[in-house]
Amino acid sequence: MIDETVEEIQEMQTHSSSVVAVKATQALAELTEREFATVEEYVRALERNGSVLRQANPSHASLQNAVRTVVEDVSDADLDDVEAVKELTREQIDEVVSRVESGKRLAAENAAELLADGATILTHDYSSTVIEALEIAVEDGKTFDVYVTEARPRYIGRKTVRVLADLEGVEPTLITDGAHGHYLEECDRVVVGMDCIVDGTLYNRVGTFPIAATANRLDVPVTVLGSAAKLVSEGFVFENEFRSGSEVMPEPAEGFDVENPAYDATPVTLLESVVTDDGRQEL
Repeated sequence: MIDETVEEIQEMQTHSSSVVAVKATQALAELTEREFATVEEYVRALERNGSVLRQANPSHASLQNAVRTVVEDVSDADLDDVEAVKELTREQIDEVVSRVESGKRLAAENAAELLADGATILTHDYSSTVIEALEIAVEDGKTFDVYVTEARPRYIGRKTVRVLADLEGVEPTLITDGAHGHYLEECDRVVVGMDCIVDGTLYNRVGTFPIAATANRLDVPVTVLGSAAKLVSEGFVFENEFRSGSEVMPEPAEGFDVENPAYDATPVTLLESVVTDDGRQEL
């Protein structure tokens, strides 16, 4: 399960950072099913596999924090029985996963209150928290028109628009990334998820920065949603991921380079608010 999860994270088969954090943390449970002669041997395996999972995507702050929390709590417990340390691992996994999922749910609930009935919204990429916020708002009887950017080159926005198309009360429209400037004038708000916010900078799927900058120019408020665990003040340095150029252009690049960054950096000064499980913070 650990190897498969690492491969899945590296291939970005799962796009939501919260889901990635949960999957990576739960993958550690595989170690509790193996045989170990000593606690020390088990802890070494836990630390080694935790490092492998974290290295699968160094840019995911929630993944880094979730896996590190389990590994450190178990390593620091100083238990002398293998079965006891395995049980502690399972307990810590459940606790961390519960915290991630409840944080996302509370952030979505807080955001649903912010979203005005009848609003026209633009969103980018795929954020399970944004989708959950819209689901909660729709359950409360609200309706929305939602523009969804494709999030090229992997077209992650197509997944978002298909999910939203099944929500009664939401009228989604898929647009190209470059068309956001055309449609933002119709929008009441931009709502996006986040990979993390570090030292006054939002890191999110590439394309977020130009959307936020254009929205700021047009006086369209930009709201970012996510668990408070994604707000990082220290102990984490964001590392961008540069993916294969073949995602941008499948045929060989002859005489030129192809760059494919996964994320971009948006100054939080371009945002109107950040909504987490701790509530809404206006900027």
